[in-house]
Formats: sequence, C-alpha cells, structure tokens
Amino acid sequence: MGRRHPRLRRTPRRRPRPARPRHGRARPRPFGGALSTHQADHGPGLYAISDLHAGFDGNLDAIDRLRPRTDGDWLVVAGDVADRFGTIVDTLDRLRDRFARVVWTPGNHDLWTPPGDPVQARGAERYGALVDALRRHDVTTPDDDWPVWTSGAGPVTIVPLHLLFDYSFRDTTGLSRREAVAEARRSGVMSSDEVYLHPDPFESRDAWSRALVDAARRRLDALPDGVRTVLVNHYPLERGPLARIRRAQIGMWAGTTATAGWAVRYRAEAVVYGHLHIPVTDVIEGVPHHEVSLGYPRERGHEWSRPRRALRLLEPGGADIVVTPS
Repeated sequence: MGRRHPRLRRTPRRRPRPARPRHGRARPRPFGGALSTHQADHGPGLYAISDLHAGFDGNLDAIDRLRPRTDGDWLVVAGDVADRFGTIVDTLDRLRDRFARVVWTPGNHDLWTPPGDPVQARGAERYGALVDALRRHDVTTPDDDWPVWTSGAGPVTIVPLHLLFDYSFRDTTGLSRREAVAEARRSGVMSSDEVYLHPDPFESRDAWSRALVDAARRRLDALPDGVRTVLVNHYPLERGPLARIRRAQIGMWAGTTATAGWAVRYRAEAVVYGHLHIPVTDVIEGVPHHEVSLGYPRERGHEWSRPRRALRLLEPGGADIVVTPS
C-alpha cells in the first residue's frame, strides 16, 4: 500500500470546442485499447475513468499522465477520487485544468469521514460540502444541470448519478440486512463503509439510498421523450457484473436492485461505473456497461487489471489516454 500524498501538478486550463464522437460497438471486451492515429483523428472525445484513489503514491503518476488529446476533450470521473476531502477537491481541480469539462459523481470513499481529515462533515452534509467546493472549481456534479455532449449522431445528455447501496445485492437469501452484515463480519468480510460512511441525517445507509434513488428517478423521468443519455454511477446499475467479484458477500455494499433496467428505461447509449476494480465492458439488454476503474496500486497484477486506462465512450473500440505503470 502506497504512502498517501495530497498534491498533483497543475497544467493550464483548456477551452472547450464542439465534440464529435461516434457510437460504440457493444460486445464484451477488456476495458481500453490502444490509441491509433485514426481514432485520434476523430476529434474531441468523451472519456471516463473512476477509482483514482489519489491518496496512494502508486497512482499519482497515472493521474498525472491523465491528459486530453484535444482542447475539447471531456472527462467523466465515476467516484472514489480519494478518501480525504482536500485531496478530492485538489485532484478534480487539476483535472479540470486539463480538460474542457470534468463531470464527477461520488463514490463511497468520497463520502467517508476518516479520522484526521480536517473536514469532519458527515453523510449528506459532506456530500453538499463537496458539491459546493467543486462548483467553485467548475467541476460538474450530480446536483448541477446535466451537460449535453454533442456528437455527429446528435446530442447525448451526461447524467452523473448520486446513488448509494442498500444491501439489496446481498447473496444471503432469507437473511435481513442486519443478519447479512453480521454474517459477513463473522466470515471476516466487512466493508469499511460500515465505519466511515455515515448516513446522517438519515437513520441508516439504506434509508439514505432509498431517498437518493427516488430523487434520481424523479429527475430522470422529467427528461423529455427521446433524450439519449450516458448514465454515470459509482456502482453497477445491474447485479450481473458482481458475478466477477471473488467474495460474493462484498456485493451487498455495491449498489441497489432499484436501478435494474434504468439503462433501457432512460435510453442510455452507455453506462459508466466503477467500484469493482474490474475494468471490463458488459452488454446488458443491448447497452454497453463500462467498468472504468484505475484501482489500487497493489491490484496491477490481477488478470482484470490490465489495461488500466481512461475509456473513450461512444467510439468503436474505445481509446485510451493514460496507461498506468505495471
């Protein structure tokens, strides 16, 4: 595990230009792919990455190399930027210096209140403080107007979702939420979310999750008919990708069954998520679901860990703009 480090290097801020990405093909494949000259000639691109975990020295080089190909490139960051408030803001500010737009949605680590963090706000208050801070740095959050990416095939609305987990992905049939968590603890499987992710002012994390799902659904339902989307969430929207995790009990902290079918219902051209640290694309009901995490330095040798790159969305095959050290 690397030593934590709070700072990244700053580069001059880029100015946006109209973007013209193409639609992507939908088939299972490892995440990423080499950037060819032909792909680079497509013009400005919409890229996505998650789980930067910028508190680890082993990730700093990869984050520093996360740079646009053109002045008009956008970057979607699907959560888990860091554990500490200041590192989250600092990292996204530096990325915004490089990219024409940065769109962020929170992960569980972003919402932690770890000991020693100068900002000790908890739960919804912590999320609100992050939104306020990131707005000052011109980073788009789930609470802002959803931006529209303009492509040759028409506009696509980028939808950053602020959602949590509600334990409904638990694999222990017949057990209540409390019983499933207790069973996981006895088995030596326990998420740090039970310690650092506080639900204040809600009575529980699943209660907060239900409120967030209801709010997101209302806003999505208000989209005009025919609007195409890219849905961005920290957690998978479907249960299927959880089949890849080694310890199934961890799945109860990895999303909610309430989002099943959202990709089709809300006309998604693509779904972007992270959290699992298994970068891969699945096609579910005809929609590509991209897991785009960078992950922890110690994970570099895992079979799913290569390549670790930012994925170009809505493109045939995708294209990377960063390659991490092995």
